[in-house]
Order: sequence, then C-alpha cells, then structure tokens
Amino acid sequence: KALHEAYAAEQEAEKARAAREKATQEADILVKAEIQKRKMELEAEAQAEQARRLAKGQADAIYLKMEAEARGMQELLIKQAMGYAEIVRAAGGDALNATRLMLADKMEDLMKVQVEAIKGIKIDKVTVWDSMGNNEGTPATANFLSGMLKSIPPMNEMFKMAGMELPEYLGKETKKDAGAETAEVKEVPLAEEVKA
Repeated sequence: KALHEAYAAEQEAEKARAAREKATQEADILVKAEIQKRKMELEAEAQAEQARRLAKGQADAIYLKMEAEARGMQELLIKQAMGYAEIVRAAGGDALNATRLMLADKMEDLMKVQVEAIKGIKIDKVTVWDSMGNNEGTPATANFLSGMLKSIPPMNEMFKMAGMELPEYLGKETKKDAGAETAEVKEVPLAEEVKA
C-alpha cells in the first residue's frame, strides 16, 4: 500500500509539474503574443501620425504657395491701378481721354493681331458666277468684291472704334457731295446670251 501511495503521489506530482510547465508555456506564448500585438499597434499609430504630419505639411505648403500667389496678384493689381490712375492724371483727369491714350498705345498690337488673323489666307483663284440681276441694280460680282474689301477693317476704322482720328498727314477721308455723279454700272450679258 505504501508503494501504491508513493506511486500515486509521484503521479500527482508529475501532473502538477506538467500543469505548471503547460501554464508557463501558455504564459510565455500569451506574453509574446501580447508583446507582438502591442508592437503592431504602436507601429500602426506611428505610421498614422507620420501620414498626418506629412499631409499637414503638404497642406501647409499648398496654403503658403497660394497665399504667396495671392499676395503677388494683389501687388500686381495695385501697381496696375496706380499706373491707370497716373494715365488718367496725365489725361487731365478725363477717363475717356485716358482710355484713348491706352488704346493709342495698344493700336500697333491690335493691328498685328488683325494682320496675323488674315496673313495666312491664300486666295489662288476666285470664280464668281454673276447673273447680273438683283433688286438694287448692282451686279452680284460688285457686291461680292465690295463685301470682301469691307470684311478687312482699315486702319481708319480701328482709330474710329477707339474714338480717335488718323493724323491728316496719313490721308483724309473724302466726303461725298450730295450732287456728285454716281458711277454707272455697265451690264455684261451672260455667256448664254453672247452669240458668236
């Protein structure tokens, strides 16, 4: 019986030792898992904080850039307004004359734009079929050519639009007399009507 009790006590001791060892192993695993979990949480928090700081830095940079651009634009507009005020002062305080001065200054650029607009147009051949009949008594060909020439605004018209006149040494527009003779338009028969 004593042997049996000793054997049973040894088994109990072995079970207790195995349970302690198992508990120790489980504790080690749990502690390691908890450490790993905490480490991952800290890394995620650090990455999130880094992303927040980076985004804030980018937003601050964009804001500063836009603020600098706005200050530059404001400075430009202030200088421009001062320049316009100076032009009005030079024109004797008359805004209309100041506008004319500015238009006169830009006239060359306006003319260049007009020349650029039409300089690339190439007209190699123009064929016009004229029935010689309209209600006003002028041939359609004459109306076509007149309309084509009127589509190119002359320099005098540019000055008129600006409220100015060309200097007289460049030429003066002649005014038509009320009793002046009108030019006669000679009608030319159509090709079908011409017989050889």
